[in-house]
This record gives sequence, C-alpha cells and structure tokens, in this order.
Amino acid sequence: MRIKYSVARNKRKKKIFKLAKGYYGDKSRRLRMATQQVKKSLTNAYIDRKDKKGNMRSMWILRLNAAVREHGLSYSVFVNGLKKSNIEINRKMLSEMAIKDPSSFKQLVEIASKAVAKA
Repeated sequence: MRIKYSVARNKRKKKIFKLAKGYYGDKSRRLRMATQQVKKSLTNAYIDRKDKKGNMRSMWILRLNAAVREHGLSYSVFVNGLKKSNIEINRKMLSEMAIKDPSSFKQLVEIASKAVAKA
C-alpha cells in the first residue's frame, strides 16, 4: 500500500501556518515563505529574550545613577562604597528601594559615602 504522508504533512503545515498567522502577504499563506519567516521569528524571539535581561540591568543602573546623584554621589562611587562596607544587594533591589523606599535608600547612600571617604 502506498503512503501519501497526508496526515503528517497536514499536521506539520498546520503548525507552521498557525505560527505564521498575522504575517504580511505571502509569509502567512505560502508554506515555504511561512517556514522561513517562522524560523527567523523564533530565532529573533530567542535572542531578544536573552537581550531583555541586559536591558533590564541597564535600566536599573540608570535609575540608581539618577537616584544617587540626587544625594551628591555618582553610581560608580556608590557601588564602590557598598562593596567596601560589605553590603551585597543586587541592582534590581537597589533600584526598587530608590523608588519605593527613599529613606532607607538614603541611609545606604550615607553608608557608602562614609566607606569611600574612609579609604
């Protein structure tokens, strides 16, 4: 008996076209173009998920720099002071503190500036 791959082929095509839904022009209607675009899109999605982590860290550092400059320090001096005074808080939490709890953040800035002044 001859096998025509109809079930497997239709299943595969359906999966590609489902992922290609909403693409412009033939990229959503022709199998070859849809396959190419889906492959490219999935690759970019993977890369961008990795890039997002670096972008978030950059945003936290920008926030910290702005918050610390209000107290007369720069970001690098602040981080150096925290390291010297053995305070290990990650940048995400520091940035959240700067926004939501300015009084305790101010105390951290004072501790860091004292540690830098000592050295």
